Amino acid sequence: MFRRARIENLKEISEKGDYVLYWVHASPRCSYNPALEFSIEKSLELGIPLLIIFIIDENYKEANIRHYRFLLEGLEDFRRDLNERDLDLKIFRGDSAGIIPKLQKRAAVIITDKNYIGPQNEWIEKISEKLECSLYIVETNISVPVREITDKEEYSAATFRKKYWKKAHEYLDHESNNENMRCGFFFENLEGEIESGEIENILDQLNIADGIGTSKFKGGYKRAKEELNLFIEKKLENYPEYRNYPNLDYLSNMSPYLHFGQISPVEIARVVAEKGTKNFESYLEELLIRRELAINFCFYNPNYDNFEGLHSWSKKTLNEHRNDEREHIYSFEDFENCRTHDVYWNAAQKEMIITGKMHGYMRMYWGKKILEWSETPEKGIAVAIRLNNKYELDGRDPNGYAGVMWCFGKHDRAWSERSVFGKIRYMNSAGLKRKFDVDSYVEKIMNLQENL
Repeated sequence: MFRRARIENLKEISEKGDYVLYWVHASPRCSYNPALEFSIEKSLELGIPLLIIFIIDENYKEANIRHYRFLLEGLEDFRRDLNERDLDLKIFRGDSAGIIPKLQKRAAVIITDKNYIGPQNEWIEKISEKLECSLYIVETNISVPVREITDKEEYSAATFRKKYWKKAHEYLDHESNNENMRCGFFFENLEGEIESGEIENILDQLNIADGIGTSKFKGGYKRAKEELNLFIEKKLENYPEYRNYPNLDYLSNMSPYLHFGQISPVEIARVVAEKGTKNFESYLEELLIRRELAINFCFYNPNYDNFEGLHSWSKKTLNEHRNDEREHIYSFEDFENCRTHDVYWNAAQKEMIITGKMHGYMRMYWGKKILEWSETPEKGIAVAIRLNNKYELDGRDPNGYAGVMWCFGKHDRAWSERSVFGKIRYMNSAGLKRKFDVDSYVEKIMNLQENL
């Protein structure tokens, strides 16, 4: 299991250290958390306490009240589960680059969990240079460590899938989840620590100005398990047939919990495989192959969020058609406020705004139309990513970036050529009507809006 751990800075474990420091930022959970288990193992090995911390950064890029509330709900669950193991969670407010170097002065070793995009990687780079002890990074939110599968960006699911399954069973079949490992220790209040309390009180302490409301989803491991059990009992049997029917609800709804690290993909895969029906392979394709292909894309391609990250054929065909006449062109504000001529697109945008999650099939249509109704492909990508990151609970995530870029040709093949799209796969409202009862989907979203 601890092949998931990678030493980052080639420093030695400090013999003068008073504790092992587990800095959580991507995996606030006890179940199937190899970073937590690695931290406990180091604490027991060295015979010193384990200090577990989480740092809330009010300036986290594109995060808003909706995201912070879901995060805090998860931290509440995490702290409760740690307390049951005689451990505690210390929550700080501020800049990791300032807080970690202070705490490391008494640390024998620092352990943290891995993220594949965004500010966390910048934090690690800044902090690593200042540390006097060793820093380990553990891959906790992926079924197979990203470098284990391949050392390059993969072209598509077809090329990725073969390499993935050569390694997957080593991790899925032998993953440890030793919840009996204990090295309990409760620290007194530390300087800069946020006192525990009601989530709304903590949110009031944070300097976040944002008007986005709550979503229909509640964060935390406990809620994730409830959603997972509901999916297995009520939806998995018919998942392959109905998963692309947005008027129905046959999705697992795991993506927000996976994004915030509140449940492990390994746990989901194992539970689905053990308790699921003969149709579980279809779901595992989405959970393991598609999700980790997205991680592969973001890890190896620095342009995962812009036009340059597309395949060469995608860029070529979009460039050839960038001056084609658009029947409709909308601004960011038009898109955000559901002011397009298309009732189906507007319903998808409303679903995202109201619930914090858009059905995956509608998200494909949503992204394709943003391409069609934007002045340039670059503006279309920027609008789609900005909206996705702002309203989706699983935004700011490899899945989100890969999903948007797929609408512009990423991980896809060339199709018949047409205006504006070139050879990029096309979707239209007639296709929605053939696929499912799209008018009942619109009615469902209107009911959600009326019941706000």
